[in-house]
Amino acid sequence: AAPVAFSLGEVLDAFQRCVTERREVLLEPYLSGWWGLIRFLQSLGAVFAFISKDAVAKVQIMEGHRRGQHGEHYESLQAMVRFELSRGPAELRGRRDSGCRTVLRLHRALLWLQLFLEGLRTARRDSCTAAICTESYNASLAAHHPWVVRKAATLAFCALPSRDAFLEVMNVGPPEQAVAMLGEAIPYIQSVYGITQELFAQHRLLDLP
Repeated sequence: AAPVAFSLGEVLDAFQRCVTERREVLLEPYLSGWWGLIRFLQSLGAVFAFISKDAVAKVQIMEGHRRGQHGEHYESLQAMVRFELSRGPAELRGRRDSGCRTVLRLHRALLWLQLFLEGLRTARRDSCTAAICTESYNASLAAHHPWVVRKAATLAFCALPSRDAFLEVMNVGPPEQAVAMLGEAIPYIQSVYGITQELFAQHRLLDLP
């Protein structure tokens, strides 16, 4: 089957549906939003393969939890944290596929994408996308990657297309329309990121190995 094209509208819609009135982050729309972001990464070619492959693996682990025997505990991030903490810290730290550990990896990557998209949105037309991407990466994911990966990533970013080419990939019409929709989508992504950060900080989960 042909890969589904990236659509910024779909990402906006998913992250918009993520947060409930009680500020809970629902897992289904969260994972939908991630599939949209993964398609964005894939549309940029091999440059982001090292990040998109990892994100695909993590999203699939979470879908497994959602469909598994304890699926009802994985309806929201808050329910997941309560459930996994109730099984004891040893269980949480010992399981590489725990929901908390897996979401933490996605959460860190989400900050990078959020910063990068915001950088694209506010940049001038002739801005260097490699510089925007490197800056966003250094302020987020780089801290969690070994030197070798950091080096490879920064080199890969040099091959990025122009800002207009990026905005075209968003499939929402001319660049100014893409910029407007980014302005609409980014606050929703920021909100999901902020609530997750708060939740994980509160339960001391931000440094899960």
